[in-house]
Amino acid sequence: MNPEELPSYEETMADAAKLGLRPDGRVVLCGASAYEQKFYFNPLFQKIPETIREELRIICVLFTQEAGGIITIEFEEDGEIFIRTECDEEDITWDSVSAGLLSGEIRRRREDVFSAITLYYRATVLHEDVTALLTEDDD
Repeated sequence: MNPEELPSYEETMADAAKLGLRPDGRVVLCGASAYEQKFYFNPLFQKIPETIREELRIICVLFTQEAGGIITIEFEEDGEIFIRTECDEEDITWDSVSAGLLSGEIRRRREDVFSAITLYYRATVLHEDVTALLTEDDD
C-alpha cells in the first residue's frame, strides 16, 4: 500500500472516535450531557451486565442533573477508570470545583462498581491474567 492510499489522521481519528477511542489513548465507556440530555454507552461493552450498565447510567445522569456539563467515564491505557468532566465555553453556571468534588464522591461511593469494571476491562480487553489480577486485589 502506498502512502496515498493510507487514511488521513483525521479519518483515522474519526474511525477511532466511532469506537470510543480518544486521541489521548483513553477508551470511553459511557457518558452523559446536560446540554443534549442524552446518555451514551459504548456498544463495545454490551457484555457488561445490565445491572452495571444501569448503575453507570444513573451515575452519569445524576451527575449532569446536579453539576451540569458533560461527564464521561473512560478507561486509561492501563485499564484504570478515569472520570472526565467538562462544560461548554458559554456555560456560566458551571463550577469546576463542585464538579471535581462530586466526581470524587462518585468515585468513593461507587468504588466497588469501578473496581469490577476495571477488572473486566483488564481481563477482556487487555487480556491480562485474571488470577494474577484477583490476587493483586487481595494484597
